Amino acid sequence: MGASHDAEGDQEEARRMASLLAARRALRAGLEKSRALSHALAPRLEAIQERLPAMEASVRPIRAPREALATAGPNIDRAVGPAAAVLKVFDAVHGLEPPLLDRAAVAADLPGYLAVLAQLEAALRLLADSCGLATQWLADIVAYLGERRLADARFVAGLAAALDRLRDSAAFADLDAGLLAAALDLLEDEFRRLLKDHSAPLAMKDPAGGSDPPAVVPSRIPASVVYKLSLILDRLAGNGRLDHCSSAYADARGDTALSPSVERWGRHLEFAVHHLLEAERKLCVAVFERRPEAAPLCFAEIAARAGILDFLNFGRALAGVKKDPIKLLRLLDVFDCLNKLRLDFNRLFGGKACVEIQSRTRELVKTVVDGAVEIFEELLVQVELQRNLPPPVDGGVPRIASFVAKYCNQLLDQPYRSVLTQVITIHRSWRKEVFNDKMLVDAVLSIVKTLEINFDTWSKAYGDSTQSSLLMMNIHWHFFKHLKGTAGEGLIMFSKGRATARDLVKQRLKSFNASFDEMFQKQSKWVISDRDLQQKTCHLVVQAIVPVYRSFMQNYGPLVEQDVSASRYVKYSADDLDKKLNTLFLAKPGRPMRAASFQIKNSDDKITSAMTGLYRSASTLK
Repeated sequence: MGASHDAEGDQEEARRMASLLAARRALRAGLEKSRALSHALAPRLEAIQERLPAMEASVRPIRAPREALATAGPNIDRAVGPAAAVLKVFDAVHGLEPPLLDRAAVAADLPGYLAVLAQLEAALRLLADSCGLATQWLADIVAYLGERRLADARFVAGLAAALDRLRDSAAFADLDAGLLAAALDLLEDEFRRLLKDHSAPLAMKDPAGGSDPPAVVPSRIPASVVYKLSLILDRLAGNGRLDHCSSAYADARGDTALSPSVERWGRHLEFAVHHLLEAERKLCVAVFERRPEAAPLCFAEIAARAGILDFLNFGRALAGVKKDPIKLLRLLDVFDCLNKLRLDFNRLFGGKACVEIQSRTRELVKTVVDGAVEIFEELLVQVELQRNLPPPVDGGVPRIASFVAKYCNQLLDQPYRSVLTQVITIHRSWRKEVFNDKMLVDAVLSIVKTLEINFDTWSKAYGDSTQSSLLMMNIHWHFFKHLKGTAGEGLIMFSKGRATARDLVKQRLKSFNASFDEMFQKQSKWVISDRDLQQKTCHLVVQAIVPVYRSFMQNYGPLVEQDVSASRYVKYSADDLDKKLNTLFLAKPGRPMRAASFQIKNSDDKITSAMTGLYRSASTLK
């Protein structure tokens, strides 16, 4: 019995141990699950903790006093109302863009165009008056919401900061994004076109009796055109562009009044010398054949009565009028006419009987030469004096910039270039000095350099660096647009002189050659398997590079091609580049195609990488 009792006790002890072990395992498993759950919940709890302040702020308005919430709605509506009205005006301004940018509409229906422009001006005035008020109302309601904690504090602070930036900036200075300026530019162009189309040369009308000098008939501009000009002038003057109109009108009508008179004077003088006086001289010689000593005196009297002295007096009167740059061109016309008739004058009026005609002719030539040289030498001084004037308030192209560039270009073009060189050469010879064409180019170059100093001075006069950049951008674009392909382009592009220009061209060509060779060596190893795709890609690359290169070489290649070291810099012709670029991305003959090329794994990444490399290479060509 004792043994049996002991056995039962052991079994009971074993069961208790087993239960304890099972309980321990269960507790351990529960503890592991609890730990795992804790780890799983920790990030979520942290996220909830982070969101609690925002959630609290978002529900804070709900806990605001009911009275404050009730009054907030109407206040917000009153503040948003003006802002919404401003946005509607902005939409209306945007709708005026198409008709105001239509150049054909200005000529076809000027009154209608001006009516649309008036709508734009009215809208801009309304915006100028309303934008500040609308911004202030919005700022007030934002402050109201912040003071009463009716919205998230961070949201309110962001709104307040945005409104402060809006009020402190020059955002209201260009409400139309340049639409008004563009429309006024079109009106200026139409003003010039109307003047050009209706500024015919002045007509000469012979009197009925035939004894009095011919009368000048003013050039008539149709009344309808005068009306259009006055409408345009009124609108441009109202926008601060009266000086532009005055300059355009003086250019058109002043040249109409003077240039045809000089041209007609030259034609009449040439006709009188070659035909009338030549015939009279021959007749005198024939009639006075038996008394040849009387023929010169008789011919001199006939020439005087025929008006040769009046012709010379007209030239002197022209040389004595107010000196201005435009007059220089007319003086050159007079000199050119006299120079062409020089041999005829010597033959017809070379005798003692024509001493007065000789004296008057010498006086006229001297007056014309002195006047032309004086005006030309004064140009540099006048450009320097302009430097003390303030820069354009709107950052636009200064009038002197466009005038000097156009004027210098005229002086460097034929026929004025050769005539001016001859005039200055004669003037310098009187002082025992020399002059040549290169010195003329250098003199014009000095004017251009002085003009560049003016630009630099004016750009630094602005307090705003952005406006300084705007001025320089407008000037350079004006030169690029209006002087491309003209005789003055080289002076503008390379105002430091021919040697500096040649060095700059060499530097650019050397840099291009290095970049091109590096690109070609690298990308010539690449392959575009599809032939059509290869050809299209090469075509795009060729179109991006070859036309630009060809244009550069046509304009500036001669500066280098005549140099002894030209082959070091002019490495390729435009055709050479075309041929080389079309050989890019071709499959090499006999190249084995590995099976690895058809692996699909990560194909998207590989294709993306390859295309990115191709686009990078193409960008280096630009």
